[in-house]
Amino acid sequence: MNKKHEEYFNTNRQMWDDRVDVHALSEMYDISSFKAGRNSLTSLELDEIGAVRGKKILHLQCHFGQDSLSLARMGAKVTGVDFSDKAINTARKLNLEMALDAEFIHSDVYGLKEKLNDQFDLIFTSFGVIGWLPDLNKWADIINYFLKPGGIFYMAEFHPFIWTLDHENDFKIHYPYFNKKVIEEVVEGTYADQSSNLKHKHYSWNHPITDVLTPLLNKGLQLLSFNEFDYSPFNVFPEMIEIDKRKYRIKRFDGDIPYVYSIKLKKD
Repeated sequence: MNKKHEEYFNTNRQMWDDRVDVHALSEMYDISSFKAGRNSLTSLELDEIGAVRGKKILHLQCHFGQDSLSLARMGAKVTGVDFSDKAINTARKLNLEMALDAEFIHSDVYGLKEKLNDQFDLIFTSFGVIGWLPDLNKWADIINYFLKPGGIFYMAEFHPFIWTLDHENDFKIHYPYFNKKVIEEVVEGTYADQSSNLKHKHYSWNHPITDVLTPLLNKGLQLLSFNEFDYSPFNVFPEMIEIDKRKYRIKRFDGDIPYVYSIKLKKD
């Protein structure tokens, strides 16, 4: 990683460290119901991933581990990875409290080869993750490296079109669809609790779908499915209305724009 990217990562890491406690107490993450048995994965993910019992799963950019632990409760042997030490410590505490056997590793995605020596049946990552990574060629290399022959890579993510819009300024197109440069912003609050007193500078990158798929295909992975969805499973943008259980749309756009997409690839 070059020095500029290290600077970006260190700034972003501080933001995610500070978010952990706020998120753990938030209504969105709802830890009490999660501990009581609620599966944190969305219906979209559950439908497309399928049965995971007995599978070894690597969860990249796992935050404080709710989705990793949900997969573990479904019978998988899960390893969760995140670059926030505070998030990983919280995930480990939850793992102990819930008497599960998931493993959590403190590492950024690019440095994972130095921390882990294993291969997996399924590599999983979802929602709000790849925008924090500047180089998806390195990302695809990590996925290919840790995926067993015959293994599956699955990702569900917010659609890059939704990130072109200025959510605070009447949804005008403001950001480039293509990854032309780093996006530097100062944000107040957090998607899980807009009323929190957090304030951070952060750096992100908008990746068009071409830039997501091409590096994976160049590694020889076979595309099994690619889907786009006209709703978000999360109420994280202004002016959203619930059209069905855990399905939200921005009222003025309704179902006219893409909100999320998913991809599934297989390593031959």
